Amino acid sequence: MVALPVAAGLGWWYFRLRELPSFDPAHREYAYVTNGKSDSVSVIDLQTFLPIKTLRVGLEPTGVAVNTKKNEIYVVNTGSANVSVIDAEKNSVVATIGVHGKPYFIDVSSDGKRGYVANSGSAKVSVIDLDARKVIATIGVGNSPGLARVSPDGNTVVVSNRGRDSVSLIDTRSLTVRNTIPICHQPEDIAILPDSSKAFVACTGSAQVASIDLKTDKLLALLDVGKTPVNLALKPDGGELIVCNFDSDSISIIETGTDEVSGSYLIGTHPARGIVSDDNSRLYVSNLGSNAVAVYDIDMGKIVASLMAGSQPDGLALTSSQNYLLVLGAASGDVTVIQKRKPRKLEPGEYGLLTMIPAGVQPNNIVVKSFMVTRPAP
Repeated sequence: MVALPVAAGLGWWYFRLRELPSFDPAHREYAYVTNGKSDSVSVIDLQTFLPIKTLRVGLEPTGVAVNTKKNEIYVVNTGSANVSVIDAEKNSVVATIGVHGKPYFIDVSSDGKRGYVANSGSAKVSVIDLDARKVIATIGVGNSPGLARVSPDGNTVVVSNRGRDSVSLIDTRSLTVRNTIPICHQPEDIAILPDSSKAFVACTGSAQVASIDLKTDKLLALLDVGKTPVNLALKPDGGELIVCNFDSDSISIIETGTDEVSGSYLIGTHPARGIVSDDNSRLYVSNLGSNAVAVYDIDMGKIVASLMAGSQPDGLALTSSQNYLLVLGAASGDVTVIQKRKPRKLEPGEYGLLTMIPAGVQPNNIVVKSFMVTRPAP
């Protein structure tokens, strides 16, 4: 008879550590997951950590982006060559915008007015007026453009031309290519510094990262990193860039001010994505080949935790509080929620599994949107 109250007490203590955050009644926070083989987007309520909707979008959704100025989400549908617009307040698809062949990603300008989509099948970039919900320009670039990234100041769009080993720089005022710069082999991911002074481009085919001056449109350096650099994670302060080297099982850290690789570190099997916390202190890396997420303390320069996730962990996102890490299981079709907490006596670890949430088939990208709804007048 003693065991029952003891077990109940331990259960209360265990779940007390995992109490869900308390929000203002007007606060909303959702995660949006693109399910590449389900032609859908899973919507997860991040106040309850429960799936609340599955939205039908176009064929083979891949890229997804948040508008920071209004409550909209944009989903790129590779198979149907269009972009679905989701109203985050209603959590419904409210528009579909046609683009060109095989788009994979969309980037949104910081003022929330334009979206840029690289169409890998047509060597063009579609420019979308997000208020009017229509394409206002189609700009020719290099072969197989994988990604179009707009600078924080809104003046330049950097396009990685995988099939041409170059980047195209688009002037957003004239909507023309102002320069094309040859760089390294098979450029893909792009990161731009917060002050819009430099762009860094990962070249998966040559194990290099290119540094480009966006004021002079000049190639500054080709930096040697590990094999198959697939993802760039920039610290919010812009001081360091972390490169995930998929086939070297490592990360490389680039000092962005001096264009130097300060070190490379083993991180796990096939690191796929990285994300840095808002306070610049922690790097989270999904290791596709080991079903785990590595937690790397940037200041200490070492791994401080290895966290199990779903099968083939890939996309990552942090909630607005930074206390919950969301990890997509590409093969298991789920979202692992990892809680950052204060260590306790019986659970000394800083991180713990909160829950696993079902998604669709082959989830590939995830974003988080938080906002306050307008309360009706009394």
